[in-house]
Amino acid sequence: MLQTIVFYLFSAVLLTSAVMVVAARNPVHAVLFLILCFFNAAGLFVLLGAEFIAFILVIVYVGAVAVLFLFVVIMLDINFREMRQGFRRYLPIGATVGLILAAQLVLVTSAWVFDPAGLINNSTTDVANVENTRAIGRLLYTDYFFPFQVSGLILLVAMIGAIVLTLRDRKDARRQRVSHQMDRKIGDVIEVKKVQSNQGVEI
Repeated sequence: MLQTIVFYLFSAVLLTSAVMVVAARNPVHAVLFLILCFFNAAGLFVLLGAEFIAFILVIVYVGAVAVLFLFVVIMLDINFREMRQGFRRYLPIGATVGLILAAQLVLVTSAWVFDPAGLINNSTTDVANVENTRAIGRLLYTDYFFPFQVSGLILLVAMIGAIVLTLRDRKDARRQRVSHQMDRKIGDVIEVKKVQSNQGVEI
């Protein structure tokens, strides 16, 4: 009974915050509602017994992605009023595309048939005695080892591409040049003066 109440509570907050992500006028508030969505989704995963996925959702999406979105939205200072001026003009096209996608989802889910014969477990270990983290680790590093490594390489290439695209050679930017600093002579940067007692230094 308690698990059912918590499930409906998490689900209601998740749906409400998801609607507010789209409906919020302030982009900072939208990102905060997105973080709330992630937390409630993590709670649902915990109820399903997938605690590893819940922790990954909180650590990766809330701790990195959503916070990154929040800082980007704050730092860009975009005028969203100008961006929303053409909202009504493109509303019919967006609604049409949304209805088409919704119809496709309905057709796909209605055509899907559950086959109990497909649930065949070929493993000899008892699934109830294996933790989620260990089971996911076995799958990633055995059956899905190659796709897992390829995804890591793709992320590495994407990171290098983002660095290359954002790297700009500005002439007015001041950069540290270690070789020039090491080649400087002491006499060029320091002037030693002998100061008499009870007298100042003339500049």
